[in-house]
Amino acid sequence: MKPYLLQSDELKELVVKIPGWEIISNHIEREFNFSNFIEAFSFMTKIALICEKHNHHPNWENVYSKVIIKLSTHDLGGITNLDQTIASEINQILEK
Repeated sequence: MKPYLLQSDELKELVVKIPGWEIISNHIEREFNFSNFIEAFSFMTKIALICEKHNHHPNWENVYSKVIIKLSTHDLGGITNLDQTIASEINQILEK
């Protein structure tokens, strides 16, 4: 998939397409809370596999049971279709 920057109308629709994510400046972000560190780390491992599949890696942080993920395509300078795809796949993991 060749990434392209999302245009303003696509960004407006983005919040509906990927519930739980927030547009902040030039990235999308979501906070996830789990019961403990093992659950958070297990989630991060699943996300790592998705990101590796797309060769697109997030900025993220983990403190005990909290994981914050920020997605942006730095070389294009903003939010792309690839960020949207990865956010959608992350949401699908939570639905399982």
